[in-house]
Amino acid sequence: MNYYIGLSLAANSTADSGVAVIDSDHNLIMLDKLYKMNDIMFFFDNFSSLKYSKICVSLPNDRTMLDGKWRILGKQYQMVSTNEHMPNRENWTQRYSTRSCEYFTSLIEKGIPVDRFELFMTRQTMHLNSCYKDRSPADCKFLQQMLRTEWNIDLPSNMMPMSQMEAIVGALLARESVENSDNIRSILTFKNFNVIDFKSCPERFEMVGKVLSKV
Repeated sequence: MNYYIGLSLAANSTADSGVAVIDSDHNLIMLDKLYKMNDIMFFFDNFSSLKYSKICVSLPNDRTMLDGKWRILGKQYQMVSTNEHMPNRENWTQRYSTRSCEYFTSLIEKGIPVDRFELFMTRQTMHLNSCYKDRSPADCKFLQQMLRTEWNIDLPSNMMPMSQMEAIVGALLARESVENSDNIRSILTFKNFNVIDFKSCPERFEMVGKVLSKV
């Protein structure tokens, strides 16, 4: 039995990171929220079938900045520092955080396959992007409804944490990278990790199981 693990990694421990596990029979067997890096390490170190798993971890945004809310929002649009009036002090235009890189590098050294994914781009490829503000309640409800109706994933009707649904996206990408590798492309390399995405929207499949347990 193979397992596909998606981790929606938060930028820091004050926000929740979501984890989702799908087995090779397309059962969604676990959803959970983790906070500290120690919690994430504990989960993977104690996952009994880790050597039979494929892991996809999202790239968290780098929240380090000088000050001001506009800099957080500006990172998503300031691709390169080309404006002389916007100097790159303290590397604030760096988009992705290096959080957890050392730990997942150690898993790769143990023979566990780990890839990264860019959540926004993957949602676009899967036609899961919305017209609402990112991670707003409306965006959260939209993603949940799309996973239920378009991807046939058995989710409850009450609103779920956004991090868990983002983790499901990562788990679906991990499943596709093993079962249909021809539909996977590498979009960039980040800290020696291969960042992957779908070449095209994959075929929907029927999720035959419910969430059986939580850690």
